[in-house]
Amino acid sequence: MRRFLRPGHDPVRERLKRDLFQFNKTVEHGFPHQPSALGYSPFLRLMAIGTRSGAIKLYGAPGVEFMGLHEENNTVMQIHFIPDQCQLVTLLDDNSLHLWSLKQHSGASELREEHRFTLKGPPGSPPSATQITAVLPHSSREVLYLGTESGNIFVVELPSFRALEDRTITSEAVLQRVPEDYCNRRSCELVEALREHPKNPDQILIGYSRGLIVLWDLQNNKATHHFLGSQQLENLYWQRDGSKFISCHYDGSYTQWPVSSDNKQPEPLENLVPYGPFPCKAISKIYWQTTKNGLPYIIFQGGMPRASYGDRHSISVVHGSQQTAFDFTSRVIDFFIIFSSEPTAEFDDPSAMVVLAEEELVVIDLKTAGWPAVHPPYLASLHCSAITCSHHVSNIPLKLWERIISAGSKQNIHYSNMPWPIDGGTNVAPDPPQRDLLLTGHEDGTVRFWDASGVCLHLLYKLSTVRVFLTDADPNDNMNTLGEDEWPPLRKVGTFDPYSDDPRLGIQKIYLCKYSGYLAVAGTAGQVLVMELNDEDAEHVVDHAEADLLQDQEGYRWKGHEKLKTRDGVVRFEAGFQPFVLVQCQPPAVVTSLALHSEWKLVAFGTSHGFGLFDHQQKRLVFVKCTLHPSDQLALEGPLSRVKSLKKSLRQSFRRIRRSRVSSRKRRGAGGNASEVQEANAKFDQDALQEMELAPVQRKIEARSAEDSFTGFVRTLYFADTFLRDSSRHCPSLWAGTNGGTVYAFCLRVPPAERRMDEPVRAEQAKEIQLMHRAPVVGILVLDGRSTPLPEPLEVAHDLSKSPDMQGSHQLLVVSEEQFKVFTLPKVSSKLKLKLTALEGCRVRKVTVANFGSCKTDDYSENDLAVLTNLGDVQIISLPFLKLQIRYPCIRKEDVSGIASCVFTKYGQGFYLISPSEFERFSLSTKWLVEPRCVVDVPEVTSNNHVHNKSGMENTARKS
Repeated sequence: MRRFLRPGHDPVRERLKRDLFQFNKTVEHGFPHQPSALGYSPFLRLMAIGTRSGAIKLYGAPGVEFMGLHEENNTVMQIHFIPDQCQLVTLLDDNSLHLWSLKQHSGASELREEHRFTLKGPPGSPPSATQITAVLPHSSREVLYLGTESGNIFVVELPSFRALEDRTITSEAVLQRVPEDYCNRRSCELVEALREHPKNPDQILIGYSRGLIVLWDLQNNKATHHFLGSQQLENLYWQRDGSKFISCHYDGSYTQWPVSSDNKQPEPLENLVPYGPFPCKAISKIYWQTTKNGLPYIIFQGGMPRASYGDRHSISVVHGSQQTAFDFTSRVIDFFIIFSSEPTAEFDDPSAMVVLAEEELVVIDLKTAGWPAVHPPYLASLHCSAITCSHHVSNIPLKLWERIISAGSKQNIHYSNMPWPIDGGTNVAPDPPQRDLLLTGHEDGTVRFWDASGVCLHLLYKLSTVRVFLTDADPNDNMNTLGEDEWPPLRKVGTFDPYSDDPRLGIQKIYLCKYSGYLAVAGTAGQVLVMELNDEDAEHVVDHAEADLLQDQEGYRWKGHEKLKTRDGVVRFEAGFQPFVLVQCQPPAVVTSLALHSEWKLVAFGTSHGFGLFDHQQKRLVFVKCTLHPSDQLALEGPLSRVKSLKKSLRQSFRRIRRSRVSSRKRRGAGGNASEVQEANAKFDQDALQEMELAPVQRKIEARSAEDSFTGFVRTLYFADTFLRDSSRHCPSLWAGTNGGTVYAFCLRVPPAERRMDEPVRAEQAKEIQLMHRAPVVGILVLDGRSTPLPEPLEVAHDLSKSPDMQGSHQLLVVSEEQFKVFTLPKVSSKLKLKLTALEGCRVRKVTVANFGSCKTDDYSENDLAVLTNLGDVQIISLPFLKLQIRYPCIRKEDVSGIASCVFTKYGQGFYLISPSEFERFSLSTKWLVEPRCVVDVPEVTSNNHVHNKSGMENTARKS
């Protein structure tokens, strides 16, 4: 019967695979890339952000997140919530309007697009006639008022988006009561702002760009007041009682206008240029907020003197004699003020200012003296300095977690203690089952520790390695210090700072031991720092050691950057992770691999020249191994001196193109017999195949030449306690894999604990394996006698893992870019292999061991390999038999940076960068799933009119 069964088809295994594996993209962490619009609902207490790619994201209380995507992928220009509804309207740059609703489904709310609409003008009218510039959702929740470039205002019914042509407010009707001399001087031009009267919903304020402002009576369809401004209008804002409004202008001024009950021509109460008398930038938006003590808050964007501060992105807050111009490090997209929205409240009493800048979200506490910033629980600016690497640690022990939070809280003393003011919705997702950390290394030499347990990626602690080195910038510089008499009173806010003092500070590799609290970080200039966690500030000397990876070999000369200069003497460090030893690789090339064994107190590091082992307890170099091949000249140029090789490769490419064109012309010109032409064609095809680099699917699996550049590049390092010399005695070992397909194994002799400081750690090379196909080695793993991966250092000592089986024979798994191969130990004879590139046409980019648990029962789990390929596919391969279990498309193959940034977790999840500021989180497991699950309930409305409309909304929801 076995002959008739399909090979590899096992119904029981197929059912088990369904219980173990499931691919989901769950949540996006970080700050939206290229934000373009901002909206806020005081009723729902939700904030909405739109982006240039057509995404719309809603945020409320921590854990309350929704995301929608417009099919058109056009830029979101404006976002407006419908008053007292779970609905909002978006305007795109293609002039289309979209209605979105929050609807409950299966116990959680979902964001859905309900309708779309494009405003159409009369036949033959120009596009500007219906180009929307201003949107006003009316408080009746029945209509939208749409101001256009032509000066006309169209009325659209909700939710059907039906145009009500008989209610259109034309610019001609508006101009009928305007003084004749004003009409002759100025046309209405485009509608810049539409504002509903706060006390009378039958009146709206219309602002035209040339400065004309009209109060329009909707019931009688006529203008009741005209306000004749002399400057180009930017925006309008009503005061709470409706007796006055504020207009702000292009020349950096704002004007306060009274609204009287009679029909007299109103004159402005005051006209101010806050930062005059010199020419100023436009004030694009303004708020006038009343308070109980009588002094209003005047908050406006822009208005800075053009000559001196024209490049600043500022928002000014004025309250009595107190005035601050908040200076943002990136362009301000929009902002709003959170204030009392109760209809019965007499005053605004603003509590917070929320600013959406191009690269971060900043919230200012307006209740606390000094107006400090509020630490955001989400929308973190991951890219405040460019991310250079990342490292995930699962299931952090509670003690270490609390110590990291304690160190972070000491850094956040300048933040406000105000509760997060955007707190709409309810998070109904289950609590995270464990504490997870995501560590990101940055270009400026910092490492940030993020709480990656749940939906919100929250910053816990920031570590800086800069203090160890001498740089041009003084770490004690305070950019916020201001002289008492400085004008304008600028104060820098936000964390986004893309400029690095020195690119050599960049962090390239991170390794954290969660059991001992040891941390190793390695950088761009060959620096390796070993740190330990200290709960108090401390001053101490950082020990230095040098590792010469070239071992004085002749004929090699480093052409890259110099090493970083270190500080001599005592260095002061904040509470948290504090470096106690620095290992400097020579030449100072980028550190390409890093491994830490906290039980043996050893750290291993590799570069493009070789690898070394350092004893961080005795602070002594154990050994170095040079892996350079005589032809590895490119490895000596360094990352900052590749221009010559780039020019050379471009030159060769153009020569190949020229040769192919000449060959094709010769073939066309040769009119001889057919056999000669055929022979020439065949020769050309053969030459072309040799010249061209084939696509991954076409690539021939053959041995690579030892002369390939970068063969000595160390890709992976791995510590293991296994059988290396014979099958009777196991010993500590260090394994290293290179770009040229070579695996080195060193036998280590680590003295017992009582003699650890007296005797040196010794190392001796025991094995050297050369893979025949010479593909880069990207992963090394030892399996114990039960075919289980060896536990992490100290994992058994903390009773979190079974002791490895040392009775049965161990196996070595070597993962190259092209294949997986299992060897027996200690003989290192080939036992099993899976040729990935030959079968699938792809190459391995990332690989890790992940534990997958069944969603049906807690009793079953298994270890498999999670693999990411250069085509963006994620594959799960079984251990130890190397059978492909399942394959999922995850990342676009063109997204090279996304593939390079991917990091897997120990329990089958992963993160990769979808933009410089956002991580996409995905899950391969049915059991471990972190995704938003939240509910937005419609709050009760007090006024009778609102109650009536609320019930209407519920009926609409039921019908749909």
